[in-house]
Formats: sequence, C-alpha cells, structure tokens
Amino acid sequence: MGVLRSQISVKTSLRRFINLLLLGVLTFTLTSACSRNINFNFSVTSPKQPKQDCRVVQHMMGKTCIPRNPQRVVTLWMGTFRSALALDIKPITTAWYAGDSFPEHLQGKTDGVENIGFQPNLEKILLLKPDLILSTTRFKNIYKQLSDIAPTVVLDNPSPPPPWQKHLEDVAQILNKEQESKQLIKDYWQRIEQLKQALGVGAASPKENRRNQLQVSVATVDQTYGIYTYGTKHPTGKVLNDIGLQRPISQNGDFFTKDNISYENLSDIDGDVLFLSYRGGKAAKEALEKLQQNPLWQKLNVVQKNQVYLVDSDHWYAFDVLAMNAVINDLFKYLVEKP
Repeated sequence: MGVLRSQISVKTSLRRFINLLLLGVLTFTLTSACSRNINFNFSVTSPKQPKQDCRVVQHMMGKTCIPRNPQRVVTLWMGTFRSALALDIKPITTAWYAGDSFPEHLQGKTDGVENIGFQPNLEKILLLKPDLILSTTRFKNIYKQLSDIAPTVVLDNPSPPPPWQKHLEDVAQILNKEQESKQLIKDYWQRIEQLKQALGVGAASPKENRRNQLQVSVATVDQTYGIYTYGTKHPTGKVLNDIGLQRPISQNGDFFTKDNISYENLSDIDGDVLFLSYRGGKAAKEALEKLQQNPLWQKLNVVQKNQVYLVDSDHWYAFDVLAMNAVINDLFKYLVEKP
C-alpha cells in the first residue's frame, strides 16, 4: 500500500512538471510573437515615413515643406495678400488695419476673408486652422510660433519694399503659380502700351503726343509724414516712368518718397496735373481740407487750372499688380477720358 502511494505521488509530480514545462514554452512563444508584432508596428510608424504630400521651398528663414495645393492660406502682409488674390488664391485671412474695410479696388475679391489686425493675433490664426502661412521678415521674431501652427514661409520685406514684380514672382513660386505671374506681368506691359498709344505715342505731330506735354505730379497728405511726393523708386513712380510721363523736377529723383513738404515748398507738388490722396483716416482727411483752404495752395498752377484729381491712396501707395492696374485705370480716366 505504501509503495502504491509512492508511485502515485511520483506520477503526479511528473505530470505537474510536464504541465509547467508546456506552460513555459507557450509563454515564451507568445512573448516572442508579441515582440515581433511590436517591432513591425514601430517600423510602420517610423518618423522617417512622410506624413503628407509636400514640397520643400527655400525662404528667408530656411527650408519648409509646404502642401502642394494649400487650401487655407494666411498672409501677414497686404502686398502678399493682394499678390495671392491676383494669382487666384484667396487667403482665409490677412493682416490689415483693425476695424478698416479692405481697399475699394479689391471689393468682390475679399468676401469671407477675415481681418486679423495689423499685428497678427496668434490665437486667432491657430483657431482658423491654416495649412500654410505666408509671413515676412517683419515678423521673423515669431517665426517659431507660426511654424508650430502651420508650415510657414518668410518672404523678404525690406524698407522700402521690393518691386511689385519681384514680390509677385516670389509668391507665385511658393504657390506654384509661375505661369500665372508671367501672364500678369505681360498683361501689365500691354496696358502700359495701350495707355501710351492713347496719350499720343506715334502721333504725326509732337503737339499731339500728350505724354511729352503733361507734367504729372503725385502727392499724399499723411497724418504721420505730412505732405509727401513719390520718386521713381516708388511703384507708382515706376508706373509713370514706364509710361514715359513727365514729372516735376522735384519728383524726378531716384528716391522712394520725399516727406514733410512745407506749405512754403508747395511748388514741389505743382504740375499740369496733380493726383492727390490722403492716408491715415480722419486726421489725414482734416489735414487735406486744411491744405486746400490755405492761400498758398490756391496759388498753385495746377489748382488754378482745376487739374487736381483726388485718388485713393490704397492703390496709389500700394505694392502689387492689382494696385498698379488700379493706378492705370485712374490714368486712363483722368488723362484720356476726362480731357
């Protein structure tokens, strides 16, 4: 009886040993399988794999991979905004003076575009969920914060600003719209040629060539800089130069603008025709009205001939192809149609 009990105990211990051995083998097998699955999954989600379809562009702050077809673009300079509009890209928002409506010559193109103020609000930009931000060197100090929101490209914006053609080409390169920018520049030169012809280029008599007879002056009354004129480095001055219009001697220099012209030097803005504007809201408008009431203003040749035309500084002072076309529209209106 004791021998039998001993045999049963040995068999039981052996069975337990075998079960524990099988359990150990099974556990090892499952652990190995799970390890292989974890390694496989890690390789699939490796950061080396591209997260989206994008292309790398070089800009003032380095290189950025941007969406090939951005749908929610934010612009932080009005010149960039207008250039994007000209290229048939409508940004969802842009930096502009808080509370101000967009320029009149852009009406119909800006429906639904939000104004985030002249100093961009990062929280507002974040809430708009952009997929591309077009900034400038003016905001390079917040480049990191902008890049955390969306891919950000920084365009050069020196003072004075670059020629409008250069900025248009830069924006077009980023938005993959190079052909469109070339066409816009070609159309600009065609309009310049049309205006030259309308002003008498190729006329049989030199007297019929009004382009060589008119001395065209451009001036703005500004709440900060007083009265200033436009030189040949300003985009508007460049348009007049492209047409070949004559300028007053005081405005024929290689400068951007000449500020703070005193009442005693109002002859600097005299000419056969004066395109006059004001810039800076109610205070600037009041300064313009004060100027027009001054006796020295009344003595100007252009005032006595009633050839002063009030124009919109939103395009006469701007730096983009849409604004330059609006300037050409005014030149057609007042130099060709009105006379």
